[in-house]
Amino acid sequence: MSKRYYEENFKKQIVNIYNQGNHTYRELSEQYDIAPSTMRQWVMRYNNTKSFNVEDNRTEEENELIELRKKVKQLEMENDILKQAALLLGKR
Repeated sequence: MSKRYYEENFKKQIVNIYNQGNHTYRELSEQYDIAPSTMRQWVMRYNNTKSFNVEDNRTEEENELIELRKKVKQLEMENDILKQAALLLGKR
């Protein structure tokens, strides 16, 4: 099954309809042929930050964790390079 793409305006309309309180995720899911979990995610993201982007909805801790993982990966690569250089120099 391929991933479906929805325009931001369409997502906003769905969120606004849900936020009015007259419909459940299930009702909207049947009416618009969208998974309830997808709509729930849209509503939570948009109500929190007025954005559907994952990056805009991360906590400070999540952003810090991502940066630290990048740093660890970089340091591991540098460490591997130094180990290889030490082996080459040790053979001389």
